[in-house]
Amino acid sequence: MPIFSLIDKVVFPDPNLAEGDGLLAVGGDLSQERLIQAYANGIFPWYSEGEPILWWSPDPRMVLFPGNFKLSKSLKQNIRNKGFKVCFDRDCKSVINKCAIARRKEGDGTWITKEMQEAYIKLHDTGVAHSVETYIDDRLVGGLYGISLGKAFFGESMFHLERDASKIALYSLVARMNEWGFRFIDVQQETDHLKSLGAENIPRTEFLELLKGALKFSTLKGKW
Repeated sequence: MPIFSLIDKVVFPDPNLAEGDGLLAVGGDLSQERLIQAYANGIFPWYSEGEPILWWSPDPRMVLFPGNFKLSKSLKQNIRNKGFKVCFDRDCKSVINKCAIARRKEGDGTWITKEMQEAYIKLHDTGVAHSVETYIDDRLVGGLYGISLGKAFFGESMFHLERDASKIALYSLVARMNEWGFRFIDVQQETDHLKSLGAENIPRTEFLELLKGALKFSTLKGKW
């Protein structure tokens, strides 16, 4: 399959035309319009500092259905006993920044570039991107952020400074998703960590059908 070069007009090729590793297109920008269009088509940006913007639609796709979240005994105990406080959209900028720092420390490269951080902060300002923060004594110790469109949530990254802090943020997001009838949380690519929490791989064709159904609903914009 060819790797498509994006033009100024905000359009994307069919995600089913992606390479075997999921790479679909190169170029374009991180404007709000293009990012929203990308996610609505099952596509997301992922690239390193100094590279052109790369756009992906992997097959299979890892998703977490809210009803399938695995709450372990130890996590349940930490939720009860460790004094965590969870907030939504309180400090999205700090969450994104700490996720970027965590990725660099873990040797995962610098895919949350400064340009990426600025783009998602702008999406948060317009009520499309959201963060979940976990605090201990008013100190930010974990969290995650992502994009919400219709009844779909696209998770981008998470971090923790205390054990289980990011898991508790995800647990809180899952509870909210269940309450609001969200269809799935897209976690993009397989990791053992997410698999242990209940995420599973599904074919891209199935993911795109689920996404199509989720986008029939209005997007819940604004602060959560």
